Amino acid sequence: MRRKVTLKQIAKELDVSISTVSKSLRDSPEISEDTRQKVQAFAKLYNYKPNLIALSLKNKKTKTIGIIIPEIVHHFFATVISGIEHVANEHGYNVIVTLSDESFDKEVINMEMLANGTIDGFIMSLSKETQHKKDFHHITEVINQGMPVVMFDRVTNDVLCDKVIIDDNLAAYEAVQTLINKGFKKIALITTVDYVSVGKLRTDGYIKALKTNDIIVDPNLILKIEDIDICDFQIEELIANNEIDAVFAVNELFAVTAIKATKKIHKRVPEDIAIIGFTDGIISKYSSPSITTVSQNGIKMGGKAAKMLIDRLESEEEEEEHFKTEVIETHLVLRESTPTL
Repeated sequence: MRRKVTLKQIAKELDVSISTVSKSLRDSPEISEDTRQKVQAFAKLYNYKPNLIALSLKNKKTKTIGIIIPEIVHHFFATVISGIEHVANEHGYNVIVTLSDESFDKEVINMEMLANGTIDGFIMSLSKETQHKKDFHHITEVINQGMPVVMFDRVTNDVLCDKVIIDDNLAAYEAVQTLINKGFKKIALITTVDYVSVGKLRTDGYIKALKTNDIIVDPNLILKIEDIDICDFQIEELIANNEIDAVFAVNELFAVTAIKATKKIHKRVPEDIAIIGFTDGIISKYSSPSITTVSQNGIKMGGKAAKMLIDRLESEEEEEEHFKTEVIETHLVLRESTPTL
């Protein structure tokens, strides 16, 4: 028996896009006759089974929502899943959770696996690699076939769909402004690489706060981390080799690592270096000292995303769609890593 192939494998073998393969298998007039015949012959040879999305949507509902998240290291994603599941269950839906592990290929594979009649729609946060590649064909493909997608947290303007976000720029600005209001001026930033959308927005908010207060932006105090496996070493270098009095970290993993690095050079938090993180998770609550942090309201974000998707799935309207972006409010949770206000 010949091995079965996926849409992606056919595209690779024939050196065409996944979209071209999909359209060829549907006899789209957009594709040349020669290409259509070549794709269909290859698919038949290797026993390719076409995507069942359209059939599933027309004939039945699975009452199941597919969730794709980048990773489970951060408590934030766990809270979002909890929020999604609560609202989904209230409306009679179940959820299936998959991880992209920050990989574009795994994100595509997960989407292809679930979009075969297993689920009714997707809630997802983009992987780091997907944002780097700026390749969203797998998402637009399922949307074009009639399956709704709601993005949260890490989103892109290149895909037309509903989105749930926070104002990352404003949240970062307000956190850094809080430090400046307490007299801190040498504020370091520990962030992600710029192609991760939330990291870029939080970096912009940090820079805006400094410039608004006439504080020079020192590139030496901005650390952009790509590989979290070596972030402890990089953060230690930043804190040991620069004269700083505060740190703004764009997630709680970076924040707690900054506390550890500060202690390593025999300085105290918050007396010598104040630290604010992002995401009010377990690490922030139980770190020593506990971490002042921006709360993202992950449960509320997940609940809103689930409600938006279910509204799409249960809507009877066939007219032109208007997509919405919901912005969830944030607030600063004050703890021991910053001086008392």
